[in-house]
Amino acid sequence: MYITHGNIWTMEGQDYEDGYVEIRDGKIAALGDMRDCPASEEESLDVQGNVVMPGIIEAHCHMGITEEKKGMEGDDCNENVDPITPYLRAVDAINPMDAAFTDALRAGITSAMIGPGSANVVGGQFAFVKTHGRCIDRMVVKAPAAMKVAFGENPKVNYSGQGTSPSTRMAIAAMLREELTKAFAYKERREKENAPVDFRYECWLPVLRGDIPLKAHVHRADDILTAVRIAKEFGLRMTLDHCSEGHLIMEELKEAGFPAIVGPDMASRNKIEVQNMAFKTAGLMSGYGILCAITTDHPVSKIQFLPICAGLAAKAGMPVKEGLRSITINAAKICGVDDRVGSLSPGKDADIAVFNKNPMEVFSETLYTLIDGEIVYSSKEDQ
Repeated sequence: MYITHGNIWTMEGQDYEDGYVEIRDGKIAALGDMRDCPASEEESLDVQGNVVMPGIIEAHCHMGITEEKKGMEGDDCNENVDPITPYLRAVDAINPMDAAFTDALRAGITSAMIGPGSANVVGGQFAFVKTHGRCIDRMVVKAPAAMKVAFGENPKVNYSGQGTSPSTRMAIAAMLREELTKAFAYKERREKENAPVDFRYECWLPVLRGDIPLKAHVHRADDILTAVRIAKEFGLRMTLDHCSEGHLIMEELKEAGFPAIVGPDMASRNKIEVQNMAFKTAGLMSGYGILCAITTDHPVSKIQFLPICAGLAAKAGMPVKEGLRSITINAAKICGVDDRVGSLSPGKDADIAVFNKNPMEVFSETLYTLIDGEIVYSSKEDQ
């Protein structure tokens, strides 16, 4: 099919005020100015000058794993009886029937990084998935996509009342170091001795090989720097998720070289570690040269407000174009899937959102959402 007469924002550098996108076999086959659009009798979606852009990406959330409206029965986010659970897999708990998936499609959100919460020092494996479908196995783009670790208030509070470690920040760091040391020893045994598979540690191999990053829950500046210290000690990739005080230590973070996923700034400051949370953080950090995405941390704030969060970051100083990149190509790069999604480019998945204007504006309307070239949401059918 063809999308025609679109105001095309590619996130790749060159945009087209009156352009087209050609889709074949679920991929973007070509795009360009309407003057160069091939004459075709195939299906055409004339979007009449509206905005055509890559599908929006949520870089950190818990939709489908913390289900809306279902209380304890639908909450599978934290196995909060054991602080070290790297072998847990998000794909085993994500329910695509969660209403949040429909809300995501209505907002032009076509993919999301979903995984365990932050009650544990090591929470388990995230998965990067498309937001349309009924079978999670068919929605997966990358799994495992990251290994969740958490610093600061959440694991400290969760376990301090259980009479077991960790009850201090020192214990959180020590337990993670101990786990990583054991994981590296297992890796060495597997490589040198062809040792039998140990389910407890096999899940660490993609992290230790550098295939996927640690996904570190960090809000406070000291917790951010502890995460950086440990990742550097063990030579690991890492994303800094939330990074609420990142704007206070930008020189150190730029030198460290780890990207940040900032938010949820729309949520309340209901914990000590988020007292300095603000929409200005993402703009300040990106302006300093740190690669940033923006998150809702759904359900902490609702996933459908992701483009509005980017708009509020722009209102607080982030350039508008960078705000759009923070929920498209930047998020894709940070999640390690920019070969598939995040921009409009030949060969990438045809995950596309059509809006009547910039989606970061409150009154913007999602007209169409396409995933793998299929229209999965149309405002005309949602009346």
